[in-house]
Amino acid sequence: MLLTSAKNPKVKSAYELRERGERDARGVTLLEGYRELSRGHAAGIPMKEVFYCPEMFLGRNEGALLKTLEDSGAVLYECSPDILRKLAYRDRPEGLIAVAEMKHKTLADIPAKPGGLYLVAETIEKPGNLGSILRSADAVAATAVIVCDKRTDLFNPNVIRASTGAIFSMPVAETTSEEALAWLKDLGIRTLAATPHTDFKHTEADMKSGVAIVVGAEQYGLSPFWMDSADIKVVIPMLGRMDSLNVATAATILLYEAARQRNWSTESN
Repeated sequence: MLLTSAKNPKVKSAYELRERGERDARGVTLLEGYRELSRGHAAGIPMKEVFYCPEMFLGRNEGALLKTLEDSGAVLYECSPDILRKLAYRDRPEGLIAVAEMKHKTLADIPAKPGGLYLVAETIEKPGNLGSILRSADAVAATAVIVCDKRTDLFNPNVIRASTGAIFSMPVAETTSEEALAWLKDLGIRTLAATPHTDFKHTEADMKSGVAIVVGAEQYGLSPFWMDSADIKVVIPMLGRMDSLNVATAATILLYEAARQRNWSTESN
């Protein structure tokens, strides 16, 4: 049966997942696009329903993916272009949207590695920034990301989109700043914070051994809690007129410096 009405109960139910409260209550979110669905499936994310529109497919592999998802237990619903656009977050939908189960994880669920490379994200507000941070952490094979005192939903579809599916491959825990710091100290992990109030360049800091790079809110940066607790404070040199970087950009620079020092080895992370 082709879904063509926005009043259809299945369409209405999926559309309601645009609201964070509904996602939290039902323990599911929306995944959109071939890459996100395929990476989510590869990571073992259960998909309950998939809405698809063949007219909007961009490639030739969507049919095989749909068959794989159906064999895994997903219920498929073919939709008209108008219905798919109604459910989509993207300006140019790819014709695939899934309702997927998502599980919030704690510190007990991520690797505890004394020599690891961690990224702590405190009070990040913008979904796009949080997704980009996850993508960069995956790019350098960081040990895990710890989201502290969250201000945005980790499973917001825009976080998933900006991460390009890295949210499925990267171990991520959600906790408070106090619990995160205590956990890192117990592991012997040093914390590194970027601030303009130091002359110690980020390239001069030793990131070869266990370290957690800590980044903060877009507008105000890190809280006094993390700034006062940081074992290492570094500055990312600003040579132009601007005095700060986007939080996701700053996180990427620091992560790549750590990876460079570790000789780009996933084993050291």
